[in-house]
Amino acid sequence: VQLQASGGGLVQAGGSLRLSCAASGRTFSSAAVGWFRQAPGKEREFVAVIGWSGAFTYYADSVKGRFTISRDNAMSTVYLQMNSLKAEDTAIYYCAADAVYNRVVRTTPSYWGQGTQVTVSS
Repeated sequence: VQLQASGGGLVQAGGSLRLSCAASGRTFSSAAVGWFRQAPGKEREFVAVIGWSGAFTYYADSVKGRFTISRDNAMSTVYLQMNSLKAEDTAIYYCAADAVYNRVVRTTPSYWGQGTQVTVSS
């Protein structure tokens, strides 16, 4: 699976952005896909994951209620809708995939895309 993240940018606090993760490869529709982020000077952290069918999702506490992960398997794309953005959401956001859902939750998925920068100004 090859992944390409996009949709980052500069937004004011309280605003919204939608990130997209476009995938290639026949195994995408059976893979769990997650979003992760890494702020300057900090370790990469888990943000959200979605199961292959879209029925199962899980979020980090820091984004719960503000971010929504979704997927369109026909388009081989996973989305991260980010609302009520805060300055502390500023980071490089990465998407990643694995056939095993828990590997994504544990921040050890097999396939990673390049990152997209999200900057939230306060």
